[in-house]
Amino acid sequence: MSDTHGPRFWKSMPAAVAEQLHGVDLILHAGDVCTPGVLDELAAFAPVHVVLGNNDGPDVAAWGAPETLELDLDGVRVAMIHDSGPKEGRAGRMRAQFPDADLVVFGHSHIPWDTEENGQRLFNPGSPTDKRRQPRGTMGHLKIDGGRMVLVEIRPVTT
Repeated sequence: MSDTHGPRFWKSMPAAVAEQLHGVDLILHAGDVCTPGVLDELAAFAPVHVVLGNNDGPDVAAWGAPETLELDLDGVRVAMIHDSGPKEGRAGRMRAQFPDADLVVFGHSHIPWDTEENGQRLFNPGSPTDKRRQPRGTMGHLKIDGGRMVLVEIRPVTT
C-alpha cells in the first residue's frame, strides 16, 4: 500500500483495509505514512517494510523507513521507492536505479499503476484513503510462489 496520509485521511485503519490484511505474510508500504501510528496498526497484521515519502518525517524514519529499499521475497527481487517521477521515462529510470529488481513498488501519485517493461514490473497500489481523482481508494495484493509473482492486482477498498 501507499499514501495512507495519517492522521488526515487515516484516523484509524479502515475496515476494508483490515479485511484485505487478514492472513498476509508481509506488508509493503511505499511511503507517505505521515505518522508512525499507521505502521503500528499495520504491524499488528504482519511485518511491515516501508520507505519514506515526501510527507514523512523523522518519526517515520526512526520507525525504520529508508529512502529506498530492496528485498528478496522468496526469490523475487523487490525494490521500493516513494516517488518514481513522471510516467514518461519511468521504466528507464527505475531500471537504472534498480537494475536487478523484478518488481518496483512505488507511490506518490495516488494513481494505481501496473505495467511491465523489459522484464521489470512497475506497481503503484494507489491510496486506500486519499483517492484524489481516482474512482475509488485502492491497495495492492501480491502473491509469490516458488520465486514467481503468481498474482499481482490492485484491489478497491472504497466505493
